[in-house]
Amino acid sequence: MPVPVKRPRRQSRPSLLVGIAGDASGALSVWLPVIVWAAVIFALSSIPSLSTGLGFWDTLLRKGAHFAEYAILGALLLRALGREGIAVAAGVAYAATDELHQHFVEGRHGSPLDVVVDAVGVTLGVYLLRRLQRTRPASDTGHSR
Repeated sequence: MPVPVKRPRRQSRPSLLVGIAGDASGALSVWLPVIVWAAVIFALSSIPSLSTGLGFWDTLLRKGAHFAEYAILGALLLRALGREGIAVAAGVAYAATDELHQHFVEGRHGSPLDVVVDAVGVTLGVYLLRRLQRTRPASDTGHSR
């Protein structure tokens, strides 16, 4: 009679909705900033025209704003998700849907170039937060790195 083989139990990983927090109250503390910031981006994308009439400087300011707002989103997503690749993918996916949203706003248009600028911003935000986390001494927050 064959002897049953005992296999080690898989350790469960926290769901992406809970993120690195580990519990519901912690999930709220890491996901609420992501949701609020995504809502800010959505609201800004809903404004019909953001033109300042400054020509080249207007374009530069708008691209810089895209870059900065998505760098912040990338850092917030990394804080919530704890994994760089997933944070970048989620941020780029949001950027693409934001450009699709702008396509339907009068006076705005969706731009693939903006998705690229946003993706670079997300990536930089993820990189900077991860670098900051690695240079800071470990804290007693309960978050693993």
